[in-house]
Amino acid sequence: MDMDTIIQMDKQLLLAINGSDSLFVDYLAKTLTTAATWIPLYVSLFYVVVKNNDNFRRIICILACAGLCVLFAGTVDDLLVKPLVARLRPTHDFQIGMLVDTVDGYRGGKYGFFSAHAANTFSIAVFFSLLMRSRLVTLLLVGWSLTNCWTRLYLGVHYPLDILCGLLWGGSVGTGIYFLYRYVDRRLLHSENDYVSSKYTSSGYRYSDIYIVALVLSLTLIYCILRSLILA
Repeated sequence: MDMDTIIQMDKQLLLAINGSDSLFVDYLAKTLTTAATWIPLYVSLFYVVVKNNDNFRRIICILACAGLCVLFAGTVDDLLVKPLVARLRPTHDFQIGMLVDTVDGYRGGKYGFFSAHAANTFSIAVFFSLLMRSRLVTLLLVGWSLTNCWTRLYLGVHYPLDILCGLLWGGSVGTGIYFLYRYVDRRLLHSENDYVSSKYTSSGYRYSDIYIVALVLSLTLIYCILRSLILA
């Protein structure tokens, strides 16, 4: 199978996923894809980190690593990869651009390979999943990232291959930054966390605090649904 065939299949798959006749789903996708919607999630993760680390330097290190995830996952993509690859977004594609279903005229920037939404969210999901070592956090954050990926396809601003490559890059960045954190934590901060308790994860995070992340995500989704119902 040659590259042209793969690209055509990518376009056809996008058209099959993109859009619907539901105003509710239109506004839901647009609300979910907005970065500001997830500020409460970021605040809850920050709270859990601060609550479960009594070493100020470790807290700063974790926050710096989260920033590096975004820097290497999304910023490198936006500043280097997209301009170099120069693959037009579906909404700007000369072949299928007029067939793509858009919401409120939203078409995104000119280039779309690869998806910064996918890379950013999955790098954060992987980093915090490895950091907190909680199955619940992993399921929630991976689900959050994949939901963001779905919105990009639904809104027609990325092809499936854009999303897949974004996930692969984001996962690699999140894993690499986590191991960088572990190196710094052991060598410079001299951490030796090894919790064996029904109240803590293996990395020392209280389950009761982790439930706050689940609560915030649930409330955010409820807000998105209610807002979309009102707008529709």
